[in-house]
Amino acid sequence: MKRYLIKRLLLLVPVLFGITFLSFAMMYLAGSDAVLQQMDATGLALSREALNAQRASLGLDKPFLVQYVTWLGRFLTGDMGTSYVSGEEVFSVFLSKLPATLELAAVSMILTLLISLPLGILAAVRQNKWSDYLIRFASFTGNSLPNFFVALVLMYLLSIRVPLFPVIADGTGWKSVVLPSLTLAVAMSAKYLRQIRAAVLEELGKDYVTGARARGIRFSVTLWKSVLRSCLVPILTLMTLSAGSLLGGTAIVESIFLWDGVGKMAVDAISMRDYPVIQAYVVWMALIYVLVNLVMDVLYQVLDPRIRLGGEKA
Repeated sequence: MKRYLIKRLLLLVPVLFGITFLSFAMMYLAGSDAVLQQMDATGLALSREALNAQRASLGLDKPFLVQYVTWLGRFLTGDMGTSYVSGEEVFSVFLSKLPATLELAAVSMILTLLISLPLGILAAVRQNKWSDYLIRFASFTGNSLPNFFVALVLMYLLSIRVPLFPVIADGTGWKSVVLPSLTLAVAMSAKYLRQIRAAVLEELGKDYVTGARARGIRFSVTLWKSVLRSCLVPILTLMTLSAGSLLGGTAIVESIFLWDGVGKMAVDAISMRDYPVIQAYVVWMALIYVLVNLVMDVLYQVLDPRIRLGGEKA
């Protein structure tokens, strides 16, 4: 296990360097001028000399590799640069947005598990019954609806027709987090339902379940103590993918509800060509996905001893 962890941690270094280099190169090749974007946003008209001086102050007049090495050196010392738009330190701006994204991700994941786990198990246990068909129909419907449409429907039903929650988030209170988290949970639950149902059905068809029934063991005991334990690996895989996207900030949902998180910050930065903020967001996304996958690989072995990591012998 230790050798596997050390190997994976060492692999993080080239992966992160490669992602930062590619993202920096794509922003450089985009051909958009951050100084002109700032001028359009403020409505000021600057002379060519002033524009060149502003580019020089931001380091945009230097070759690509010089810009990248300069940014990388600052990043390794904890300096993510300064926002082109607000003039604030990117790291402090990022930290101010992170708690809202963490809250949204946690609530969305909890709602997803509360919805998908019992319904997925029920659909598997009641296979080909009316309840199974109903749950599968709801799953297909939820999986086919885009997030922005679900958000608009929830806004209309729970904010306009029945004014229970605010249309636009007015902070990070529980009322403000319900609609965006429920929007995310609808789409994720639809995917979880199908996977949980398939995993439970596969386990129910195995010999040990038949043997437990023949020995007179109650079905509920076999289901909760054996079947669901064996199904944790595919469920954790889904949670890994969902956690990565949620912690990265779901840009569409955060923008619709004006939820002041990392995703909305990235959308605003892209629209204003705020490259230091975009680069910080890319690094955050890469780090989250790599670390979450590492944690899940370790949990796989803990939950299912049949899985061995790093070439270890059973």
